[in-house]
Amino acid sequence: MPDPASGSAGASGTSGAPDVGLDDLYRDILLDHYRSPRNHGQLDERATHGADGSNPLCGDELRVELAVEDGAIADVAIDGRGCSISQASASMMSVYVRERGTDEALRAVETFQQMMVAGETPPEDFADIEALMGVAKFPVRVKCASLAWKTLEQALTSSNGPESAVTTDERSMGDD
Repeated sequence: MPDPASGSAGASGTSGAPDVGLDDLYRDILLDHYRSPRNHGQLDERATHGADGSNPLCGDELRVELAVEDGAIADVAIDGRGCSISQASASMMSVYVRERGTDEALRAVETFQQMMVAGETPPEDFADIEALMGVAKFPVRVKCASLAWKTLEQALTSSNGPESAVTTDERSMGDD
């Protein structure tokens, strides 16, 4: 039986060896992306799309820059500060969308949102992103996890040119 205090799923049945609980594995994945974010930095003059996002309730701030070439995300950079969930989610998002088509990236935003709000199982290619599924149990933290994805969406769909901004408050109120 899981130990709610430790997040450990306990020991496995047949071998007698301790079973690393799924919660522990997911925690390790989140911490790895938080401590060593992928694609961190700026694209500078290579950026063709960009957006700034913020979560006023938690203080998370994020910048997403994209270099889009021939309908695909050739490069991505993330930069910001905030809680471990928002920063880990940004790192995971950046790994996922790099070298994918913009349409595929926008579908991934929708898939991620369905994972967060409806508890839908993500596709296999979401890989590490599945570690964020547990966040759905905590509605306030869903905004932290969603910030990167909503900022990516804003960067790709903004009609305001290459620079645009989004907050989780605006997007969570159904004004989109």
